[in-house]
Amino acid sequence: MTNGIIIPDYPAPKHMRKCNKCGVKKPNVAFKTNDKKTCRRCEFIWKIRVRRFIVGQRALTPYERFASRIGYMGAGFLIAAQWTLEPILYILGFCCVVVQTSSRKQWNLVALNINGLVAWVRHLLT
Repeated sequence: MTNGIIIPDYPAPKHMRKCNKCGVKKPNVAFKTNDKKTCRRCEFIWKIRVRRFIVGQRALTPYERFASRIGYMGAGFLIAAQWTLEPILYILGFCCVVVQTSSRKQWNLVALNINGLVAWVRHLLT
């Protein structure tokens, strides 16, 4: 009884469970599954959380998907060019791969591919 008010002592709800690690009673939603005895908070693995935060999943834009497909086609041209030694296939392959690497902002690879492109254009012209 507090200040003339009777506060009944209710039992803990049935949807509460005790974590076997921290010993705190928590609702069922704090556990990953009904069979788990350790709450999500106690299962916290900081390395995985940090990796997920750093990497982050994001959807590709339509331009990035298109550039990726063009890059695959360019890789195919470069593979075919190795078998035939045809300068046109090398030029097409490097042009396509430059599109892919520039869409991903991999500027070191863009520079390498432009170098190869210039070399094969020069070879074709002479």
